[in-house]
Amino acid sequence: MKRVVVIGAGWLGLPLAQWLKQQGHIVYATRTTPQAVQTLEDQGIESFVCQLDQPDGLSDALLERQCDTVIGCFPPGFRQGAGEHYAKHWQNLVQHAKQANIQKLVMISSTSVYPDIAKAMNEQDASLALALDNSAFDAKARILLKAEQHVITSGMDYTILRCSGLMGPKRHPSRFVSKMAQVSRLAPANMLHLYDAIGIAHFSLEQLPYSIINATTPNTVSKAEFYQAALDAVASDLPLPPLCDKEEKRIVCDKLLAAGYRFHFSHTLEAVHGYE
Repeated sequence: MKRVVVIGAGWLGLPLAQWLKQQGHIVYATRTTPQAVQTLEDQGIESFVCQLDQPDGLSDALLERQCDTVIGCFPPGFRQGAGEHYAKHWQNLVQHAKQANIQKLVMISSTSVYPDIAKAMNEQDASLALALDNSAFDAKARILLKAEQHVITSGMDYTILRCSGLMGPKRHPSRFVSKMAQVSRLAPANMLHLYDAIGIAHFSLEQLPYSIINATTPNTVSKAEFYQAALDAVASDLPLPPLCDKEEKRIVCDKLLAAGYRFHFSHTLEAVHGYE
């Protein structure tokens, strides 16, 4: 049994906290406002306010609850223009986790760390050192990698989970189609269902020490085929955007499979129907 705090109980963090509690762990979660914390409490998750730009008291909160594991489950906020603060938030979290004698740190990161190159991407293909003088890595990748580096150099046991495109309840991929200018017949659909994001995070509590891991559905098809299947899954008559033949990177999860994780959905075409 672990004593876990999920920092950022949103679309992924809340069901993750609920699942870990169901599995017998002692679970706490955080949000950034008292109102949001009350919503978590109403759903049976003991919670407290945590703002990583002003983290005073976080180490005391972790010590008070005798937490041994921290899962950082907050997005970088690129769409809100707040991405430049992400690495600092992770630096703050690492500092307070160390002060609270946390034993394991799990970071929910992103496959956006990888360069825009049409090849199979393994975990060693992205690091802060590689990105600093390489124009193939964009500014977002560098921010994510800087945040990851705070975890890697923390001195604590850690698992960094680089998740590919997340899908699941309230995030069905058919909803993304209307925002696409074009879709490729050659680019792979690198996607991960919520159920497996939760499963992999749970798996990492006992496994994957001092590891960076690609978290993506092992088998997939082209983006064009995937998004057509997503539309078909919800009986949508929305047409695909114009097709193109742009090649893109393929995220590889061989390291996770070798560690023994068994996917809930082993193929993205199964995952588009996984909304029971």
